[in-house]
Amino acid sequence: MKLKKILAIMMAAAMAAAMTACGGNSESASDSGSESSTEESASSESTESSGQTYTIGICQQMEHDALDQATQGFMDACTELFGEGNVEFDQQNAQGEQAMCSTIINNFVSSDVDLILANATLPLQTAAQATADIPILGTSVTDYATALGIDDWTGATGINVSGTSDLAPIDQQEDMLVELLPDTQKVGILYCSAEPNSQYQAQLFEEALDEDGIAYEEYTAADSNEIQTVVNSAIETCDAIYIPTDNTMASNTQIVNNICMPAQIPVIAGEQGICSGCGIATLSISYYDIGYTAGEMAYQVLAEGEDISTMEIQTAPEVTKMYNPTICEELGIEIPEDYEAIETE
Repeated sequence: MKLKKILAIMMAAAMAAAMTACGGNSESASDSGSESSTEESASSESTESSGQTYTIGICQQMEHDALDQATQGFMDACTELFGEGNVEFDQQNAQGEQAMCSTIINNFVSSDVDLILANATLPLQTAAQATADIPILGTSVTDYATALGIDDWTGATGINVSGTSDLAPIDQQEDMLVELLPDTQKVGILYCSAEPNSQYQAQLFEEALDEDGIAYEEYTAADSNEIQTVVNSAIETCDAIYIPTDNTMASNTQIVNNICMPAQIPVIAGEQGICSGCGIATLSISYYDIGYTAGEMAYQVLAEGEDISTMEIQTAPEVTKMYNPTICEELGIEIPEDYEAIETE
């Protein structure tokens, strides 16, 4: 009996010890699982909150439809790629003034923004002079080599600047003039002398006119105050006028139209906004698209660490033949079927 009792006690003790051990292991496993779950949760939260917030300064040269579209395209691309709330825009307009443009850019530099979008040539030049450290993306800029004074052009600037160009094929714009206005004897080339990219386009257009044996003369205005006088001079001796992508002219198309329309002088425009205001036709790009592409480039620079100095300047993926139905009708100009009508008010 005693032996049985002793054995029973020993067995009970062994079972109790085993239960305690199991209980301890279970608790430990539970704690370990909880710890692992917590770590995974923390890791997940860390991943979700690791998206850095970027501040981008936007300097637009002036208000007009083409530049407005480029800015909107840029902002839409950045918001989509960085994510809502992960990018902040400081959007400023220089109203076409050099002094205001300098003030805006200098404020961006002193605020140490993460990137500057320079919408048009003047902001691009000002930003490039103001900082060699902050990445600068341009848009609505025709020729970066001309704007930045780069002689040995390779497709990339080699400095803290890249971006998108609004240059449409100039020779095809001249072909458009020949197609629509075959009797033209002399073309007036109208642009603002303060915009070097306009001068660059004028030279290319003149080369195309030379090939077709058409005479031309340049008519330049230093600012908007001189446009009326210059256009009045042009219509005295010219059969048609060509206006390249020029910000000053784009902001004053009504002045041009009020003079050219009564005189029955047709205008070939470098972009859709100018054509909407005073032109008969244009070979146009989408400014929204080049702005959007600049936004994609901003993501590549800030989020993916791409070297902006080696990023090649991007151009519009396609161009479209467009015409102004209202002005064409008033001037009695017939438009081929492969042209797209511009919606005008």
